[in-house]
Amino acid sequence: MTSPEESRLIDPVKLHPRPPFPGQDQEHPGWTEAMDPRPDHGEDSYRGHDLLRGRKALVTGGDSGIGRAVCLAFAREGADVVFTHLPEESGDADETARLVREAGRTAVAVACDIRHENECTALVDRTVGELGGLDLLVNNAAYQMAQPDGIAAITTEQFDRVMKTNLYGMFWLTKAALAHLPRGGSVINTASVQGYQPSPHLLDYAMTKSAIVSFTHGLAQMLASRGVRANAVAPGPVWTPLIPATMPDPTSFGAQSPLGRPAQPAEMAPAYVFLASDRASYITGEIVNATGGTPLP
Repeated sequence: MTSPEESRLIDPVKLHPRPPFPGQDQEHPGWTEAMDPRPDHGEDSYRGHDLLRGRKALVTGGDSGIGRAVCLAFAREGADVVFTHLPEESGDADETARLVREAGRTAVAVACDIRHENECTALVDRTVGELGGLDLLVNNAAYQMAQPDGIAAITTEQFDRVMKTNLYGMFWLTKAALAHLPRGGSVINTASVQGYQPSPHLLDYAMTKSAIVSFTHGLAQMLASRGVRANAVAPGPVWTPLIPATMPDPTSFGAQSPLGRPAQPAEMAPAYVFLASDRASYITGEIVNATGGTPLP
């Protein structure tokens, strides 16, 4: 007989869809509505517990994927949110804003290209103006484009875009945010399993994720005396619009995970909430690995 306690257990292997997925292809940056299966951002499952009540957050790449899930979770935990998106992602951005407002919090969607320092500085200034301050910075926006033919196929244009989106933007935003982050504030970066176990077809992307790990470790030590924490989340495969928009064949995406499937964005958000909350007050300079069982350092 199954006890009430046992009946509440969730099997992580069967919780979300497993590959093979239907064949699908999108132009970058990809759109949520066109994906099959539809990503889960926690719309029907995430329950807040006031862990971030009154906090003011800036999340880059918040229109879809992990960024949307983080915005939703932060809002349901009581935070107001400014988030970025590319101009062509306005449809997805509208949905993220709706979810945040539905939780009773302020949502400000900003079309922004973080490859430009002036846009990063203006973004931080706008966040402070719109929300009245800044407590949490989540550097999540990223660009990748798989190149199965290897390094010879990576153009200088692609290399620049990957580096400037994933590293320059993070650096500029953090630099600008530090003038506003109070004691108790937090910076959370999105690293990746690729930072430790690089796939050859994602060489340039993997380089940036390794750098984010190093940046996080160094930043945490630099900011400790100021009472500001810096951590990162290192996801494994996550089912987001970036996958059908940048991978040659997403039908088997995530099958290599020990759990046999990719994560859904909703499964990443609790790690960001924890790191942003006072429950992680003694945790800084850490990388939270959320890889579905793939061992990382």
